[in-house]
Amino acid sequence: MHKFRQKYIGDKAFYKRYLMLAIPMIIQNAITNLVSFLDNIMVGQLGTEQMSGVAIVNQLIFVYNLAVFGAVSAASIFGAQYFGKGNHKGHMYSFRFKLYAALLVTAIAMTLFITNGTGLISLYLTDTVGNGATEVALAYGKEYLEIVMIGLIPFAVTQAYATNIKETGQTLVPMVASFAAVGSNAVLDFLLIFGIGPIPKLGVAGAAIATVMSRYIETIIVVLWAHKNRDRNRYLEGAYRGIGMPFGEFKTIFIKGLPLMLNELFWAAGMTTVTQCYSVRGLSVIAGLNIATTITNLFNIVFIQLGACISIVVGQYLGAGELEKAKDADNKMIVFSVFCCSIMAAVMLLVGGFFPQIYNTTDEIKSLATSFIAVSAIIMPFCAFTHSSYFTLRSGGKTLVTFLFDSVFTWVIVVPVAFVLAKYTALGIVAVYFLVQATELIKVVIGYFMVKSDVWLVQMV
Repeated sequence: MHKFRQKYIGDKAFYKRYLMLAIPMIIQNAITNLVSFLDNIMVGQLGTEQMSGVAIVNQLIFVYNLAVFGAVSAASIFGAQYFGKGNHKGHMYSFRFKLYAALLVTAIAMTLFITNGTGLISLYLTDTVGNGATEVALAYGKEYLEIVMIGLIPFAVTQAYATNIKETGQTLVPMVASFAAVGSNAVLDFLLIFGIGPIPKLGVAGAAIATVMSRYIETIIVVLWAHKNRDRNRYLEGAYRGIGMPFGEFKTIFIKGLPLMLNELFWAAGMTTVTQCYSVRGLSVIAGLNIATTITNLFNIVFIQLGACISIVVGQYLGAGELEKAKDADNKMIVFSVFCCSIMAAVMLLVGGFFPQIYNTTDEIKSLATSFIAVSAIIMPFCAFTHSSYFTLRSGGKTLVTFLFDSVFTWVIVVPVAFVLAKYTALGIVAVYFLVQATELIKVVIGYFMVKSDVWLVQMV
């Protein structure tokens, strides 16, 4: 028992450092997801078709968001280690890489949405009833997409700045910016969706406008703070005096980071493909999944952000050459993440059935959402472990391994299981959803052996 405690349980100083880093990130994402939840409810009050149209577009935006996240994360592997080593010029080059990569992804996404937005939305619409609801949902989806695209550029810029700021250990500032953004988004949503006083009722368009405005607010706060506090953001020294970076630096980040960039893109595309597989069971399934996913995202925050902190803490230890400390911290953080997630899962299982009742939709959709939430709660602790394993492998620059662990697993195991069960069996959609989610257990076994092998225990800078 003493050996177990020594290996997997830290002292007060350890948890204090870990939580000081994690709590602002958890709070930031909690508020962001809470506002997304409120936004979802407000759109849900307009009707099932409106809610479904917006939900489908948000699936597409989800792929874009993850592609941007992958682009900036590629350089973040080096950013955390550069900062840990005190190499501010290297940190500056990683920032430039992030900015260029995020804007390139944005340009590609906007081109795709403009030229083929209707086709992409239609992939998720299957009319199993014949009442024309899918055509209405398509119209609302197109309306929402055309407006929300305007907020993609500020989102890309924010990600480049915010990730560099977090690598220096300053997680409070992105949190404050997020507070301002989500607060304004909530207020604007209420005013523009329903029309209060002299403000016209804009419905779905109002939700999109509110999202765009909140994106710009967040970007302005993050960028202005970073440039006004150059002494705390030394990577900005000379960041805009040129536009290039040493070829060797670019090559290193690109080669190491490409699997990570592709991983985020392919994983997100895989998840949306799984949703598309579910969608063949009808519009009610999409609506139920939308409600369940919104609720689940609220409870997933803890393990997602605790996992993200692993890459920062372990990355700094690796950058400083303290490999044993990195291994010790990783063991303790993984156990802590799974423990916290188990508590959150139990709470979600107990109260999850309450949330779907808030929505203005059918009893069938509410029942489906409740069942999806219960399944997600059961699987959540396993997701916490695989998420922590992913960030452990990533912190040591094992991006090809993370690509195989995440994206290849999704496309080789998860997508085929969802496709076959949804399209070629008579199983109910809840049973299909459970079996697809249960594939996470295979990933747990793979993650355990990968982390235990210490293949990630590498100093790269």
